Amino acid sequence: MLVQDSAQPEEIMRPGHAACPGCGVAIGMRMVLRALGKRAVVVVVPSCVAVISGPYPHAAFEIPMFHSAFEIAAPTAAAIACALKVQGKDDIPVLTFAGDGGTFDIGLQSLSGAADRNEDFIYVCMDNEAYMNTGIQVSSATPQYAWTGTSPRGNVRGKKQIMEIMAAHRIPYAATACIGFPEDLQMKVKKARTIRGTRFLHLLSPCPTGWKMEEHMAPKVAVAAVETNIFPLYEVVDGLHYTINYVSKSLPVETYLNMQGRFSHLNREEIQAIQLEADRAWAVLKGKTNNKV
Repeated sequence: MLVQDSAQPEEIMRPGHAACPGCGVAIGMRMVLRALGKRAVVVVVPSCVAVISGPYPHAAFEIPMFHSAFEIAAPTAAAIACALKVQGKDDIPVLTFAGDGGTFDIGLQSLSGAADRNEDFIYVCMDNEAYMNTGIQVSSATPQYAWTGTSPRGNVRGKKQIMEIMAAHRIPYAATACIGFPEDLQMKVKKARTIRGTRFLHLLSPCPTGWKMEEHMAPKVAVAAVETNIFPLYEVVDGLHYTINYVSKSLPVETYLNMQGRFSHLNREEIQAIQLEADRAWAVLKGKTNNKV
């Protein structure tokens, strides 16, 4: 078991980073790092997380950082963790920040391999639901019907179920989180820090630019995603034991969709389809949980 520092959380992320105004990824990274503490190592990949963390020698982090290739975030973190253990430093967690493109798509094979071996690292997927860093292209994390630069009439595919994929590896800990519920997010980071093996956090990180909304809206939209059951907050232990961390208000999905320009083209049938899918997924999740709600 790793020991969590009892001191007041310090800011690990310096001001003046290169994120867009109101960036949900930057907000989420700051929260994660505060919960993680200064005795840690972070891996980043080419994406918004690399832009935000900054190129050498202008890094925005107060802790050691390694810039990995896009497709090998997970094995890079695993290798650093192994190297630390060889040196007798088994109290230093290694955490990876990667976007949805680097997790759902480009890095999925290597992430799966590392999870299969139960390598000892924390993996945080900063999910802004498209390839935002290179021009807002569709990814397999993009919701159905959502606008992107490469799906101007709406994405024709549904969002890949990354939590189910990771749970199928039977890893010790996986959880969803979002920037609209900071206490829940930081609790999950601290909990993950105390566990050995592969730990996975799926962190919804709204992008004002790519989601076509005002700069101050990212936390509010994240809250709406949870309250409409578009993005429930839950944990999975050992791939089998599900716990819902927050029971939503089950608001209509339009509450969430209407906040974003990327869904402004939807017709009634498409909105109803999203509502039916949210209701179905919420019912399935409730059926899996140990805390019946």
